[in-house]
Amino acid sequence: MDKGKFYSGLAIMVGLIVLGAMLPKAVSEFRSYDRTVNVKGLCEKEVKADKVIWPVCYKVMGNDIQSIYGQIDQNNSAIVDFLVSGGIPAEEITVSVPVISDKYANEYGDNDRTYRYIASNVVTVCTGKVDQILKLMERQPELLKKGVVTSGNTWENQVEFKYEGLNEIKPEMIEEATRNAREAAQKFAKDSDSRLGKIKTASQGTFTIENRDSNTPYIKKVRVVSSVTYYLKN
Repeated sequence: MDKGKFYSGLAIMVGLIVLGAMLPKAVSEFRSYDRTVNVKGLCEKEVKADKVIWPVCYKVMGNDIQSIYGQIDQNNSAIVDFLVSGGIPAEEITVSVPVISDKYANEYGDNDRTYRYIASNVVTVCTGKVDQILKLMERQPELLKKGVVTSGNTWENQVEFKYEGLNEIKPEMIEEATRNAREAAQKFAKDSDSRLGKIKTASQGTFTIENRDSNTPYIKKVRVVSSVTYYLKN
């Protein structure tokens, strides 16, 4: 017998035996990759607004256009002085162009024409000094003493509190959300007599920022949900 052929055949036989011995384990491991668990991890954080846009609105009524403009100038100056005295830089204050309507020129107007002219104007603050603005809002009655009757919040001119520091807290929140997801997966694996394997897929949800409640719009709730799929092992 040719020794070369003998040893070649023997090597093939040994290889088949080893392959046959390893095949069940390989099949078992392959099937284990079909077992997964998908979990979600939530992270919520309350933060204070770091920017505010405050429109201070008012109206002036009268029958003489010159006196109307004079009153507008006085109101604008009074509001700006009020804001600056409260710690708001002048460059963060914008005075709009007044809108004046003439009731006599409106043939579809109502019959109440006590005042011919009605002027409305807005002085807007856009600043990061949120605490100062909150204090000034409490002091608004002081403007009444100066003859300025503010209109309060209107549908067109709402006070807006914003949070723009999201990038600073993103990493920390993602880490916490992922950690919470892993804890949920470990609990599931324990309850199912399994062991947690590697991550199969992971996705980060969209960050949302909303008011904590309607009474404190300057306190924001930041929220993110991470979705992670883990392999399970026996």
